Amino acid sequence: MTLWQLFKTGGPTMYVLLLLSIISIAIILERIIYYYLRSEVKRNVFMLDISQELEKGNIKKALEISKNTDTPFSRVVQSALILHGHNEVVISNTMEREVIIQTTKLEKYTSIVGTIGGTAVYIGLFGTVLGIIRVFHDISKSGSGGITVTIAGISEALVTTAAGLCVAVPAVMAYNYFTQKIDSFISDMELSASEIMDLLNIKK
Repeated sequence: MTLWQLFKTGGPTMYVLLLLSIISIAIILERIIYYYLRSEVKRNVFMLDISQELEKGNIKKALEISKNTDTPFSRVVQSALILHGHNEVVISNTMEREVIIQTTKLEKYTSIVGTIGGTAVYIGLFGTVLGIIRVFHDISKSGSGGITVTIAGISEALVTTAAGLCVAVPAVMAYNYFTQKIDSFISDMELSASEIMDLLNIKK
């Protein structure tokens, strides 16, 4: 069988799985690019530049560096530098809010990939069950059909299970990768928040 013949054999369920596959691949590619562009600058290098400027008393330059660096931790540092001179509690609360904002951006669409990874297999199984029901219905209706016909029909019905696995496995792997990547970003943000608070206290 060709790929197109297999696809047609699976019935309507295959169209659902195809749609889920397209959505999943689109989100995976978008998130990988999003994370990659925000991983180009290392946190320790960035914080070294910030600390050097703060030691010189150049708050404006430090703020400029943070604005020109497009990473989640730079946005947290930027929120603190903007409020330089304010109460420590105010700065800390502002950074906490910024961490939440950045985390929300990092988690965008990832739950969809996780949902697809968790449900695609069951959708495939649903298609298989429908296919098997159709096979036995056709056999009972025609009043004929040996083991060969039955096995052929069931093998065609199992196509949707295989398709469901093909959609689910990459989605689950991508979701696990996204989770680890987000945790790494959150750690960087929390470390940067702690470090910039120490630097601002020293500056005082």
